[in-house]
Formats: sequence, C-alpha cells, structure tokens
Amino acid sequence: MKLVDWNIQWGLGVDGRVDLGRIVREARALCDFDVLCLQEVTRGFNEEAVAGGLKGAPSSDQFAELAALLPRMTVLDAIGSDLPSLGASRHRRQFGNAIATRLPVRQVLRHSLPWPADPARPSMLRVALEAVLEADIGPLRVICTHLEFYSEKQRLAQVERLRELHHEACDHARSPARGEKPDSPFADTARPLSAIVCGDFNSAFEDTAYGRMLEPIADAPSFVDAWTCAHCGEPRAATVGLYDHEQWPEGPFACDFVFVTQDLSTRVALCNVDPHSRSSDHQPMWLELR
Repeated sequence: MKLVDWNIQWGLGVDGRVDLGRIVREARALCDFDVLCLQEVTRGFNEEAVAGGLKGAPSSDQFAELAALLPRMTVLDAIGSDLPSLGASRHRRQFGNAIATRLPVRQVLRHSLPWPADPARPSMLRVALEAVLEADIGPLRVICTHLEFYSEKQRLAQVERLRELHHEACDHARSPARGEKPDSPFADTARPLSAIVCGDFNSAFEDTAYGRMLEPIADAPSFVDAWTCAHCGEPRAATVGLYDHEQWPEGPFACDFVFVTQDLSTRVALCNVDPHSRSSDHQPMWLELR
C-alpha cells in the first residue's frame, strides 16, 4: 500500500500561484498512491484576501476540485474551521483535511479535536479525518490530521485525543457489536487494530507533542515513526522551511509525520520526504507498506 501525506497550503506554491492540479501531478510522480492525505484544503475562501479569501484565490470548493482531478478515487472531507462568509460571497469559509483513495472504504469518521481556551494565542478548530480501508495488506485505519500551530496547550490536548481515539478503536476491534440489520445505520462496530496517523503535527521532531505520540498506550499497539523505521540513525529530513523563508525564518525542520502502529513497522518498505517540491510551504511525504 502506498500513501502520500502533504500539507498543501491550499495549493499555494512558493511562486505565489495556487494550483491544485500541480499538487496532484507531483503526488503521482512520487508514487502510484493508493491513499492521498492532504491538510489545508478549503471551501469558500475564493474571494479576494481583503474580503475573507486566501492568498492566491483558491477555487470555491477544493474538495470538489480534488474529486474532478481524481475521478477514480473516493474523496472524503472533514472541516475543522467553519466560519461565516465575508464580502459578497454567500458561502461559508471552511478549512480542513481530505483523504482520497482508490481502496474500498468501510467506515468514515470525523473527529473534532479538543480546543481548550488559551487566550494568549490565536487558534482555529482542528479535526482528524479517519477512513477504515480494505488494503491488500489487510484492513487498517488511516487518520489524516492537522494540529494547532500557535498553542502548545491545545496541540498536546489534541495529541491526547488522538491517543484516546486509538484506544477506543482497539476496544471496538476486540469487542465489536454486531449490526442491527443490513439496511440499518446501526452497523457492525468492528475496527482494525492497525492504523496510520499522518499529517502536520506542528511539533518539531522529538518535541513534546511528537514524543507523546510515541509513548505506550494501555491495551493498544503503540505508534512508531515510519520515517525512523526506514532511516534508522539518519538525520531527520525537513518538511518545512526549505524554500519559504518568509513563513519559516528559523530555517528547515520536520513537523510533518507518518506514524504507524507497531504491527505495521516491519511492513515499512520506505518513507521519504520530497526535498524538491515548491508547490506548498511544506514538503510531501510518501510511505510504502509491503
């Protein structure tokens, strides 16, 4: 199974141009992906920046644009920040995550992440998008997320929630409830133990939130960093700050990660960062499980 993870900054490249097609082409050039996990995908932010839009004027609905660019894939969306329209637009301004996949999708879960008050820091609502997929290596959960940038208090609370959700899923895996009947929304609750959690954690390599993700979880398989599985002992590859020095004046570092449950660690064939792309302020990562 091949997966690409990327904070695409709504397709805004270092050249100042928004191009979602370029994002898809570059992702495909990395690998023939089965799953594409994206952060900072927008809907309703297409007005001029002064009227509530974003730099570069993304399309009115990037989730629909992704579906058009990937016609043979299922495109799932989860909105973190959902705000009123500004200016002439009647559309709400939505900012979140997307998963595109050609694999069969068993379940889709959208988890709103904690947002404890931290008045000294600007922040936005965050979300984790989960898809239970049927892959050749077996069923697994893929969770695409994007944690808070400014507030460490919120970021750590969000990591705790991801750990709690993993524990809950493992409980369902061990003790599933049968579905009520075939056409009922009360479906079978069985979940796979195996999982991938990926995205922009806004926590530097070996910083607090990163370290917490790797700590043991009672009665559930712990997570490991897929990149370190594939590059034992090597210096960490940076995922931001390579080309956009205005937003990242401190220079390059890693804050985008792909975590896998321990049972998948021996299946990690590769996990790499593309150091060449300038199509976002972040670099894409890709994972191959054999």
